[in-house]
Amino acid sequence: EKLNAGPWREIGKGWRQVYTYSCLFGALAEVAAGRPLVRAVRLCDLGLLMGAAVQDNVLARLVRVLQPHLPRALRPHLPRALQPHLPCAEAAPPDPRPALSPPPRGSLPGVDGERPFKRVRPEPPPSPLPAVQPEEVIPHLRCPSLEHFRDNYLIPQRPVVLEGVMDHWPCMKKWSVDYICQVAGCRTVPVELGARYTDEEWSQQLMTVSDFVNQYIMDENNVGYLAQHQLFDQIPELKEDISIPDYCCLGEGEEDDITINAWFGPGGTISPLHQDPQQNFLAQVFGRKYIRLCSPQDSENLYPHESHILHNTSQVDVENPDLVKFPNFTKAAFQSCILMPGQILFIPVKYWHYVRSLELSFSVSFWWS
Repeated sequence: EKLNAGPWREIGKGWRQVYTYSCLFGALAEVAAGRPLVRAVRLCDLGLLMGAAVQDNVLARLVRVLQPHLPRALRPHLPRALQPHLPCAEAAPPDPRPALSPPPRGSLPGVDGERPFKRVRPEPPPSPLPAVQPEEVIPHLRCPSLEHFRDNYLIPQRPVVLEGVMDHWPCMKKWSVDYICQVAGCRTVPVELGARYTDEEWSQQLMTVSDFVNQYIMDENNVGYLAQHQLFDQIPELKEDISIPDYCCLGEGEEDDITINAWFGPGGTISPLHQDPQQNFLAQVFGRKYIRLCSPQDSENLYPHESHILHNTSQVDVENPDLVKFPNFTKAAFQSCILMPGQILFIPVKYWHYVRSLELSFSVSFWWS
């Protein structure tokens, strides 16, 4: 009750540590009783998601011991449109205990940023790519030096698409839906449900990665997105497949201060136009995303919500603006790109950005100061 009944930042660390210990003891009891190991792993994940580290992050270490002994399940059929990224849907036995509902997005630590989406069916032939006007094209640069990036993009706060920077990351050859399910299929994660975070019915639900794949990637009638989740802290095996871009060393904080989030979901996911309080490198592993950027100098033309909780979000639908209601939106100067696998987009701090996934997609964001 304490963890779920208020803003996350107001929950004392002691309460979270107590919860972690309860999850640890519960997981050890499941193992000692000889019950299915997926139940113990689920308890560990609940502690990792909602608790605080104890005993040198003992829950993460326990999961690494248990995971090699988990059973593999049969692979389900995937719609033809998604077959390039075939999933392994390891389904954990139903847990008779009620699932904990996670705190609303924005109350968990470090969850101000890219927002949810709108889903489209993957089965029809892909629609034409959005047209990017020549005057809107974001510049592309291949492996610039630290000095060149600092002087020409970081200091003047100019967006740029970096190429060649992540070619050597293991994720570029290893990751697919199948691989992610093999490594993380039984792991419990928070999944966002609902069309947009401004909708009253928007919520989160805890489920395994395999259940997410079955219900929200294979089944085009449901809406779900594994978004803005610090998956790599939870599953170190996946973190070994990525690297923090060297350009982050130009920031003011330490490497431990960099927030790394996973964005995994179907085509059609939309993050409405919004801004974040940190610099952002958005790295595209697979799939493509259509992205539009606008300088914070144009904020008054973007009609931010007046409520405090949504003050960083525009009221305007970027691809279908109501120009009668928002006439000054036409005065805003945008830059655009289609972010391809292997590319990293630098989004300067407070830059407005709109993101629509064009297909099944996995992105990694690095927020740094």
